Amino acid sequence: MLTKKTPMKKFLFLSIALFALSACAQKQTPIPPPSNSQNMNEKIEKTNDDWKKELNAEEYNVLREQGTERAFTGEFWDHHEKGIYTCAACATPLFESETKFESGTGWPSYFKPVDDSCVAETRDVTYGMVRREVHCAKCGGHLGHVFEDGPKPTGLRYCVNSVSLNFVPKSEE
Repeated sequence: MLTKKTPMKKFLFLSIALFALSACAQKQTPIPPPSNSQNMNEKIEKTNDDWKKELNAEEYNVLREQGTERAFTGEFWDHHEKGIYTCAACATPLFESETKFESGTGWPSYFKPVDDSCVAETRDVTYGMVRREVHCAKCGGHLGHVFEDGPKPTGLRYCVNSVSLNFVPKSEE
């Protein structure tokens, strides 16, 4: 037996489903870089073929195709050495070990970059979500996402793929 509420429930369900599908189809919209962005003038631009020659398949998937490594599998998710984490594609310093924290997510997490100018953000609306995607400002390599659920002093959590990073121990800096 149908009630008067049934058509409304169907309408709501269809509206939500259409909204989710349209959000998935949208493209990423760039967010303007921070005003103190000095590295933006030194961008590295290469063709996909050039990047494929320089990066292994997993690095290329994450850094150039916005892929994601599986949680708890990357080299740096449980890494505690002192030093600097750099971009795996262009060696730009990105995060200091002093800003790394245990987020419990299975990916390395940092509460701030070395400098605001070393990372760039884009609006990511894939999978029906709205997120802030983080890239290396110099080469455009995909790093991960930044969320507003991190520790003080910033309240930010830069959730980064290990494959996007290299590590330089403090003694070698």
